[in-house]
Amino acid sequence: MSNVLTEARSIRIKGRSFLALMLSPELPLDDWLARLDDLAGRSAGFFLERPIVLDVAELDIDRTQLKELLAELANRNVRIMGIEGGRPSIMGPGMPPAMRGGRPAPDVEVPAAEPAQAAEKAAEVLPEAQPIRAPASMIVREPVRSGQSIIFPEGDVTVIGSVASGAEIIAGGSVHIYGTLRGRALAGSVGNAGARIFCRRLEAELLAIDGVYKTAEDMAPDLRGQAVQLWLDGDSIKAERLN
Repeated sequence: MSNVLTEARSIRIKGRSFLALMLSPELPLDDWLARLDDLAGRSAGFFLERPIVLDVAELDIDRTQLKELLAELANRNVRIMGIEGGRPSIMGPGMPPAMRGGRPAPDVEVPAAEPAQAAEKAAEVLPEAQPIRAPASMIVREPVRSGQSIIFPEGDVTVIGSVASGAEIIAGGSVHIYGTLRGRALAGSVGNAGARIFCRRLEAELLAIDGVYKTAEDMAPDLRGQAVQLWLDGDSIKAERLN
């Protein structure tokens, strides 16, 4: 009788962190889903292809209600990659895995549409004039640290400082960085091909405008470390130095 010796083969497992959006539902769920629908209606593509974690730590529901909530989210193309804070009694087979230990990041607040400015005054001068709404914008007055994600689908984002490696700025309009851009900047995130990216010093990991991406490896070496602006030309991102 001969012995057959088998040699164990190793498997390489790497660790990697990703930024994810956290959804924290509130009761009654019907009202919360209605607000979610309103956000999706104003910001098409907001959840598209983004990792989402469902936080149910403060939600007093049972397993059946959680299944129904997951089904409602799936119908809205909101794909849940994990559930945080779920009691063992409400978790079940076929659900996304339980998650814990995530690092907190700033809350994402999507403002309601602002009322039109000076509508009455315009109507007095031109009776048939339509109200003119000023574009929305967000100003971030502090540097954006690694692991943070700033998301503002309503308009431009301006950062008075730098964006660290591992941080992310996502704007429905243009992105303005008055410092070094080392992380990721995504402009025109909800379908705005006219959006641009401006930064005082380009060291970015990834850039995107209207879904067209450019990674660090694709960027011209002579632009790194320079003040630049980037825009979309067809299906490619163009860049030039700022004087």
